[in-house]
Amino acid sequence: MRSSQRETRADNGRPLIAHVVYRFAVGGLENGVINLINRLPRDAYRHVVISLTDASPQFVARIERDDVDIHVLNKPVGHALALYPRLWRLFARLRPAIVHTRNLAALEAVIPAWLAGVPARVHGEHGRDMSDLHGSSKKYRLLRRLYSPFVSRYIALSRDLESYLREGVGVASSRIEQIYNGVDTARFHPAVDGRAPIPACPYADASYWLVGTVGRMQSVKHQTVLARALIIAHRKSPEAARRLRLVMVGDGPLRAEATTLLAQARLAHAAWLPGERADIDTILRGLDCFVLPSLAEGISNTILEAMACGLPVVATAVGGNGDLVEAGRTGQLVAVDDAEALADAILGYFNAPERARLHGATGRMTVERRFSIEAMVARYAGVYDELLGGVAGRVSHQPEPIKEP
Repeated sequence: MRSSQRETRADNGRPLIAHVVYRFAVGGLENGVINLINRLPRDAYRHVVISLTDASPQFVARIERDDVDIHVLNKPVGHALALYPRLWRLFARLRPAIVHTRNLAALEAVIPAWLAGVPARVHGEHGRDMSDLHGSSKKYRLLRRLYSPFVSRYIALSRDLESYLREGVGVASSRIEQIYNGVDTARFHPAVDGRAPIPACPYADASYWLVGTVGRMQSVKHQTVLARALIIAHRKSPEAARRLRLVMVGDGPLRAEATTLLAQARLAHAAWLPGERADIDTILRGLDCFVLPSLAEGISNTILEAMACGLPVVATAVGGNGDLVEAGRTGQLVAVDDAEALADAILGYFNAPERARLHGATGRMTVERRFSIEAMVARYAGVYDELLGGVAGRVSHQPEPIKEP
């Protein structure tokens, strides 16, 4: 883990951005933070990451800059009120020009940031979780309204989340920026000559047709419905039973559930669940089709990465998935928790491989045109610069913290 005692380092007039997250480990939100830190101009900004709970050393190692400190606060379950004095002291010492919180679990950090004199507080809405899949919770809407006066600017990752902030929370449109995630199209690219082999995967034979998913195996991602869809597909099609195989990469509580489902259906041989892997680009280039069966989503990094790798995408029609997947052109959208529809969509591509390749190639072109990481970074830099009063005002825009009594 990086040292967190480098605040005396010369800043050369660069403003400090403090990225506050609930947990800093493998995940789409956290991956976006790393992409932003690695890609924003080094001579324009400094960065610090504050994790309210914990951080994965392996994930932290993906930060390419050597001047980024990580502060882990080990917050227990529950409201962060008891953590406010510690956050206040940390912000007062670091003196960030911007505090950027992500999702409701980290939103409460804007109050100690305001108390510490941080001039700009940005809050990003990245997606939903199991406790509020449809954004209908009155409690969570009220909480967001209560924190709203302490937020300078909101960033919504999808049109769905932008609408939620405007209509559900009551945030003025002028305070919201809608910024899509971006994908590294140099790292995530199609295989050069057909499907690439996946290291350690038992389905190396070219006769297999591989459908797969990547992500944390937790309830909101709902990978068990994909296991059920594989079972249905094998029952419907003898050819699928012979050649269709499932690759499910990630770890979490649903991994054991999916394994049990497949074993009970006597299909353990037809699925590979290797756990968490770091070589996601290699995994994706080894698939023929990508599936995201989530119950809720913001803007999915893994959908964008799969599209960048030239894969057709089958996803549930939730959240921002419809912003990314154009049904009948780059993929298919199916209803939530409908294993039958999911199986049919997968079989549709399995039985028409040329159409699968065409949709995958169109998806790659769509990513290059609309979802490049360069475009994402430029949009975030524009928000930061505007809040800091423009490029010319950045050098002097360092707040004086409230003195601790």
